[in-house]
Amino acid sequence: MALSHTSRTRQADSLSSHQQTLVDAPIDSKVFLEGPAGTGKTTVGVARLLHLLESGVRGRSILIFTPQRTLGVPYYEAAHRSSVYGGGGTTLLTLGGLAQRMVDLFWPLIVEEAGFGHPEQPPTFLTLETAQYYMARVVRPLLDEGAFESVTIDRNRLYSQIIDNLNKAAVVGFPYTEIGDRLKGAWGGEQSRQRIYEQAQVCASRFRRYCLDHNLLDFSLQLEVFLKHLWSRPICRDHLLERYRHLIVDNVEEDVPVAHDLLRAWIPSTETALVIYDQAAGYRRFLGADPESAYALREVCDEIVSFDQSFVMLPEMEALGEALTRSVNHLPLSPTNLGDVRRVLAYESHRYHPEMLDWVTDEIARLVNERNVRPSEIVVLAPFLSDALRFSLTNRLERQDVPVRSHRPSRALREESATHCLLTLAAIAHPAWGITPTRFDVAYALMQAIEELDLVRAQLLAEIVYREQRGEPRLGSFDRIKPQMQERLTFVLGERYERLRTWIEAYVQTSSQETLSGNASDDRQAQYNVSDEAEESEEHEEIPLDHFLGHLFGEVLSQAGYGFHHDFDAAEVAANLIESVRKFRWATEEAGSARGQESGSIVPLGQEYIEMVEEGVIAAQYIRSWRMEPEDAVLLAPAYTFLIRNRPVDYQFWLNVGGRGWWERLYQPLTHPYVLSRHWPPSDQEDKTWTDSDEVEAREEALQRLIQGLIRRCRRRIYLGFSDLGEQGFEQKGPLLQAFQRVLRAMLVEVGA
Repeated sequence: MALSHTSRTRQADSLSSHQQTLVDAPIDSKVFLEGPAGTGKTTVGVARLLHLLESGVRGRSILIFTPQRTLGVPYYEAAHRSSVYGGGGTTLLTLGGLAQRMVDLFWPLIVEEAGFGHPEQPPTFLTLETAQYYMARVVRPLLDEGAFESVTIDRNRLYSQIIDNLNKAAVVGFPYTEIGDRLKGAWGGEQSRQRIYEQAQVCASRFRRYCLDHNLLDFSLQLEVFLKHLWSRPICRDHLLERYRHLIVDNVEEDVPVAHDLLRAWIPSTETALVIYDQAAGYRRFLGADPESAYALREVCDEIVSFDQSFVMLPEMEALGEALTRSVNHLPLSPTNLGDVRRVLAYESHRYHPEMLDWVTDEIARLVNERNVRPSEIVVLAPFLSDALRFSLTNRLERQDVPVRSHRPSRALREESATHCLLTLAAIAHPAWGITPTRFDVAYALMQAIEELDLVRAQLLAEIVYREQRGEPRLGSFDRIKPQMQERLTFVLGERYERLRTWIEAYVQTSSQETLSGNASDDRQAQYNVSDEAEESEEHEEIPLDHFLGHLFGEVLSQAGYGFHHDFDAAEVAANLIESVRKFRWATEEAGSARGQESGSIVPLGQEYIEMVEEGVIAAQYIRSWRMEPEDAVLLAPAYTFLIRNRPVDYQFWLNVGGRGWWERLYQPLTHPYVLSRHWPPSDQEDKTWTDSDEVEAREEALQRLIQGLIRRCRRRIYLGFSDLGEQGFEQKGPLLQAFQRVLRAMLVEVGA
């Protein structure tokens, strides 16, 4: 539970006696703190950080270690609010961030030993997006030859699953060359899948070879280089041990086995260590989280402290959680003390999915408008937040004057309407790329770009003004439209369109001179180290796409009368897109354009980026998406995304409770989070296939953890939204609904008694 989220959260000056005792523990203490969510563990961690700083410990000697950057936000905010810095700011790192820093620092020592192809050149660190870009370069020839013919998934998901296999090998600690054999050994179905696993292994091996040849380091290679070639070197180990003498490790159960191995060797050499473990968690198993190996870190700590008093849940909420856990595990339910559960549980049965959404909307509006509940204290959760569900709920809530926002960190860039708008306009502004958007794409982009322009008029406008001339996209002038059509479109919208069009036209005319709106791109020469002779040559390097998007957003789309002016979600997407383009440019410039080198021709990076997005590359995680949010807005999010935010709310709405999405894992034919772990095969069986009983057991455990995690982060009431027919029109009778039904029947027995 993080500081500063709500007035109910315990602040450093109102800690319980148990919390204060732990905060004031001797500087040389090494404590393993465990307890369920909501018992104040992170609050203690933050208070302990401030206590260390106030006690004279230098900030630069303190390392906050978390499995995900967003989980360190409470520490970051507390340290920056504090007036005590003790010789420098504290460091907040994940395992990946630590590995990247160390590889970058000690690169000359290990570049040849690790087998990189260009020892004289610096490393290029890849993001998730740029890793998929290079993976596509490696895998496409194999796809053209017929690889993965029997797999029916999008190419971007295929790329990401091969990368995920490499990451699993790195975080679990086994050679990446064993991926295929491990997957084949656990497969007991049709033999055709064996061939798929072999092809996935070939792709992984080729990608690793390509990275080594071009000094590219994806997440998996960063970890392997750090753990195999740097951590074992005294100069590297001594650097870390001497620099960071005080460790605070939070949410250790969400971290990976090799991180726990590292901490097991590190903690004995520290002066102070606080390891925080969340019981019944481990929500990131699909990313390699290993609660079992995390719990073993108790052995290297001097003291073990347990918290069990929740500062979030009501007693009735705790009873509901216990009853649901027993129900999921098919254990007998006692009706005793279940009657009070009705105080924290609200539900209403509906026949159709839209009726359920109307009920949810009305209940949220009642809470906000009649009971004065802050919108930020309400979250709407579903196993998966589809575009249709997000759109339907957002429109309904906005009509009720309820502010709303959504967060889907794994959403593909191309699925964001703001991304579509920006990249469509970018393609029009760069006719030399040869990318010609369809007329509907242009209409949709104009609708997003111009405020109050509906889709009907946007399509009419695009039909009139959008043309292709010699294969190049062009936008015509509004002034040349017939007067009757101008009146139909309205002159207000026409003026806004014309300003956008003339801005793009001015850019097209001046881009060859590398200027934008009459101003030269001041940093281009320094960025690219362009000589004066190159400046005077006939061929000029175009302005980087991220620069173009920044100018387009700042000078036009964010202004009054345009679509991004009041839309905070669209502005956030624009910022993430610009950051994504910038990182892509850095990675490809440093390593060289793969396709350009192979084909012998230079392909503009902006063109390559747009083509990569069109393939559906998954967006990397941007921390601003978690931190820069409206003060008061209802959050729409997938259930696991909410859990990783690690903050409680007053009211939760669970949608599609009867759907099987709460129970089933994502379809991942090329990987397997349980097989690619340290716990498979089981210790008592050397050879074992993954059976249906293993799948059911894993699903039950995951559902139990999910339920407990959500309930422990709810203060007042949970609303269940379910309908006989789901979003796709199918009957809803999933395991979560059945678990609730067993609990409700037990409640009725008590009431009848």
